[in-house]
Amino acid sequence: MDAHASSVRTILAALVCNLGIAIAKFVAAAVTGSSAMLSEAIHSTVDTGNELLLLYGLRRARRPADPEHPFGHGLQLYFWTFVVAVMIFGLGGVVAFIEGLHKMGDPRRVEHVYVNYIVLGVSMLFEIGSWTVAFREFRRAQGGRSWLAAARRSKDPTVFTVLFEDTAALLGLIAALAGVALADVLDRPVLDGIASLAIGAILVITAAFLAYESQSLLTGEAAQPETRSGIARVALQTPGVVGINEILTMHFGPQDLLVALSLDFDDAISAGCVEAAVAQLERRLKTEFPEVARVFVEAKAFDEHERRNPPDPSG
Repeated sequence: MDAHASSVRTILAALVCNLGIAIAKFVAAAVTGSSAMLSEAIHSTVDTGNELLLLYGLRRARRPADPEHPFGHGLQLYFWTFVVAVMIFGLGGVVAFIEGLHKMGDPRRVEHVYVNYIVLGVSMLFEIGSWTVAFREFRRAQGGRSWLAAARRSKDPTVFTVLFEDTAALLGLIAALAGVALADVLDRPVLDGIASLAIGAILVITAAFLAYESQSLLTGEAAQPETRSGIARVALQTPGVVGINEILTMHFGPQDLLVALSLDFDDAISAGCVEAAVAQLERRLKTEFPEVARVFVEAKAFDEHERRNPPDPSG
């Protein structure tokens, strides 16, 4: 299964799960009057919309390059991931805060509380299923790294976005269940409102992390250090190359890496040999690093490169 199919599978699993859960939560919120349940219903609705946006972003990102977008449309995926983060904050976190404050100002006893227990329990089962699918896809590229480190290194925001959404959903369900149960057992409806505030806090933290990661990708992240080292190794092994002036890389998508090289070639070889070396270098890079989509090579002597690109004295 390629990376695109894997991302679509993960998103669709979360979409189906969140849509069903959202409907059940809205019904439960209407029957019981629970603020925490209503916040959770809004949370699941936002997550459903987010999955649709991610699918739309994937579709837009796969469009071929054209004269107006010569490097393709891969950055569309990063843009729509940023929109998802804004949605989580604006429609999820803020609304949950407002609902919680409203309930705390006018606490009313939750009716038919057993409905909340049933819906929250079933929702947890579905969320665990969706989370498991996302976690398996995420773990494939995780290696031995921690979750946070792997998410920050990843150039594919779809899988870690769904994983963090599902993690936030599970934490929100736990907060809702605790709030509903404590409000019922202690006969203190205000605790239901506090649970809604907790859900809002979870969503705001999740949105902040996703926004930070997506803006970093959107503004142009380089390849991983080991990839850049590998590119340097391949360049130096290319016949005729005597030095590397500069290596520049930028991700236009998870599997769309631009590589620009400034190389110092042996002055004794002919122009034809330089062309052959460049062609060989491009083939090797695309073979060893499948994410490399475009390679640009500048042949320039080291002294000339230094003269035209003086080092920054500020460091």
